[in-house]
Amino acid sequence: MRLNIRNATEKDIPSILELLYELGRPEPIDNKEIAVFKNKVKDYFSDPSKFILVAETDSEVIGLVSIILLRRLNHAKFEMYIPELVVKKKHRFSGVGKKLISKCIEIGKKKSCYRIRLESGNQRKESHKFYSGLGFEQSGLSFSKNLLGEKMGINEM
Repeated sequence: MRLNIRNATEKDIPSILELLYELGRPEPIDNKEIAVFKNKVKDYFSDPSKFILVAETDSEVIGLVSIILLRRLNHAKFEMYIPELVVKKKHRFSGVGKKLISKCIEIGKKKSCYRIRLESGNQRKESHKFYSGLGFEQSGLSFSKNLLGEKMGINEM
């Protein structure tokens, strides 16, 4: 399989959204929400601290990785954060994800990042093996709180 990894463009937005849905991200409920999702992707293209790379073969986008370069208060260099990495199901275990991560490492070194950080849901055991096999180490726990439908709380801020 001949694989090309490149920066995403606006023409890739439909493929990007489809891959995110395959990853389990929320799907839009109406046309208004589709426009919101498309605009979120476009925001990446205009922000120099954010990138989306796509992996394509035979002009088909089969994978993506999103990257955010974060400035941390306690480091002089950037931290590379990867919010999403997804490869189409039929192309998994073929080296696509590894090539996307390799490109992230290359970019991280060029940008003088001090580390690459990502999160992976507890249920994604295969992904955990994948990241460990690439030299990533579990370095903490992630906590989240769903705020949809919840009142302010904590002394009503």
